[in-house]
Amino acid sequence: MSFFETIGVKTVLVIGTVLRVCLILYGEWQDRTQIVKYTDVDYYVFTDAAEFMTKGQSPYLRPTYRYTPLLAWLLQPNITLTPLFGKIIFIFCDIITGYLIYLLCISQKVQEKVAVICSCLWLLNPVPATVSSRGNAESIMAVLVLLSLKLVQENKVVLAAVIYATSVHVKIYPAVYALQIYLYLKPESFKVGSGNSVSKLTDDLWPNKRKCIFVCVAGGTFLALTGTFYYWYGWDFLHETYLYHLTRRDIRHNFSVYFYMLYLTMVTEHTLVIGLLSFIPQLILMVTFSIKYRQETALCWFLNTFVFVTFNKVCTSQYFLWYLSILPVVIPKLYMSYSKATTAAICWISSQGFWLLFAYYLEFEGQPTFLYIWIAGVLFFLVNIWIMAIIIESYKPNHISHVKKIK
Repeated sequence: MSFFETIGVKTVLVIGTVLRVCLILYGEWQDRTQIVKYTDVDYYVFTDAAEFMTKGQSPYLRPTYRYTPLLAWLLQPNITLTPLFGKIIFIFCDIITGYLIYLLCISQKVQEKVAVICSCLWLLNPVPATVSSRGNAESIMAVLVLLSLKLVQENKVVLAAVIYATSVHVKIYPAVYALQIYLYLKPESFKVGSGNSVSKLTDDLWPNKRKCIFVCVAGGTFLALTGTFYYWYGWDFLHETYLYHLTRRDIRHNFSVYFYMLYLTMVTEHTLVIGLLSFIPQLILMVTFSIKYRQETALCWFLNTFVFVTFNKVCTSQYFLWYLSILPVVIPKLYMSYSKATTAAICWISSQGFWLLFAYYLEFEGQPTFLYIWIAGVLFFLVNIWIMAIIIESYKPNHISHVKKIK
């Protein structure tokens, strides 16, 4: 603990920045000298779409560009300035994410050193550092989500609504926080009262000024963005940015427990129905958590994101960053032993490694390991369910601490 007692968040921010800059420089060397490239293939997609936009054309002329036009617009300096511009933006957002984690922890009245440790879980974590330096845009979502979380908790309703609606526009998944936000927002003169859980839920469901403002501003912002880009790019925008992700059926191997079933039924007429039915467990759990933990915003957002990713019919490694960016904000209220926390981390990483082993044999050795990949996916799914259970069990709303030691 002495290391964290002697350094502040500014030092950690500098170290995190240097780490990511070094990774970008290393990536440039690997891209020039090695067969296997460091840069994420999506980065080339972003850059190609940005090039079309610099010519006054639609970014959707680039096949497989399935993102908001805002991203292509933001990365136009990739063409006019330097190809590294996008990566610099992404690592900058990564650093901002670490600082937002620190601020959110401080807002919970935790000790300075605990807040620094929580920010280190992101800033000094090689996973988000590698993802952003390879040119993946997930760090932008992390900033939008954590900033929305901070603004909602501070009851800055208008600004929270604008940022939240923008996050949903950029990627659909933050829509899973909508119910909790609505239930969380209280009237300005709200006082904690008595009553049973049903009456309290009824009160929380009842509209008030803050709820109405949030719904109107968020809805208006989302519709304004959607309407503007639909006017400019038509059906291509709607399909690639939104509809594709709702009906996506990725039959290639991925961490999802559903992938093998979808692979085996890909030529049947029931594939779409099966894919849509997979949303039901997600919906039930997310509504349950939104109601049960409506006053614990960070925990609820973490659980809903965790459920969305774990139960999704498509699940890739970059999706894990969606909930890993929120987890450090929840940790100060977890009353869990070091041994249990370490065991959970080892099981989570090991079960991924087990899956990756069979994926390697399929991808690079050409061996038919689909069944083994699915079995590994089921194991990873069960590990995730266990981790979710112990986090819920260990969460103490009124207990501010870091992980306790076992005597």
